[in-house]
Amino acid sequence: MWRWWYQRLAKAKGWGEFGFMNYGFIDNDQPELTEDDEPDRLFIQLYHMNIRDIELGGKQVLEVGSGRGGGANWIAKTYAPKQLTGLDYSPAAVKLCNNVYGTQQNLNFIEGNAMKLPFDDNSFDVVYNVESSHCYSDMPQFVDEVHRVLKPKGHFAWTDFRDEETMHSIRKMFGKTSFETLVDVDITAEVLAALDEISDDKQVRIKKSTGPIIRRSFETFAGVKGTPVYEAFTKRELFYYRSLLRK
Repeated sequence: MWRWWYQRLAKAKGWGEFGFMNYGFIDNDQPELTEDDEPDRLFIQLYHMNIRDIELGGKQVLEVGSGRGGGANWIAKTYAPKQLTGLDYSPAAVKLCNNVYGTQQNLNFIEGNAMKLPFDDNSFDVVYNVESSHCYSDMPQFVDEVHRVLKPKGHFAWTDFRDEETMHSIRKMFGKTSFETLVDVDITAEVLAALDEISDDKQVRIKKSTGPIIRRSFETFAGVKGTPVYEAFTKRELFYYRSLLRK
C-alpha cells in the first residue's frame, strides 16, 4: 500500500515542484537560508533539527526514505558531506530526485528497501531518517539494518510520529541493538506549530491540483487541520519524537 501511495505522490501534480512532504518544525534554532530555500523553511527546519548535533562535513551519509529529495539536497549543499545517498522504496521518487537534483555532485539517489539496505557493513558515518519509518513493515529489522551499515561510533538521527506505547517499544529496540541514546525528546508542540502555519497553503495546493475523490487522502497525508493525524496530535493521542543515537 505504501509503495503504491508514494509512487502516486512522486508523480502528483498537487505537489508541483515541492521537494518536501514532511510536517515541518518551528523552534528558536532557525538556520540561515538562501532566498531560493526560504519558501521551504518549515520543512527544512525539521531536517535541520534532526541532524543539527552531528558533524557532517566530509562524511559518508545515508538518508533512508528520501521522498522527493528536498531534504537531502539541502543537507548535501549546506553541510558538505563527502557523499550523501538518498534511498527510497519508490522508483518514481528516485527518478524524480535524480532528474531534479542531478547536478549536485555529492548527492545521489537509489531505489532500495529500508529493511534490507543494499550496502556493506560499516559503510556510513551518519544515517538519518525523517518522518518515514511509520510506513515500515518491520521496524526492528530497519533498526538492525541501520546499526549494521553504520561505522563504529557512527550516528543515527531519527524523527517520526508514534503513539506513546509504540515509542516505548522502539526505545527498547534501540537499546537491544546496542545504540547509545544521546537525545530523546518529544517535539510534538514544535511540529504542531508548523502544521498550523502551513495548513492553509497545503490545502490550496491540494485543492488546485486534485479531484474531490482523492483530495481528502492528500489532506490527511499532509496533516492539515481537521484531519485525523492533526487531531491526534492536538489530543495527545499521537506524538512526534526525535532520537539521536550512536553506534
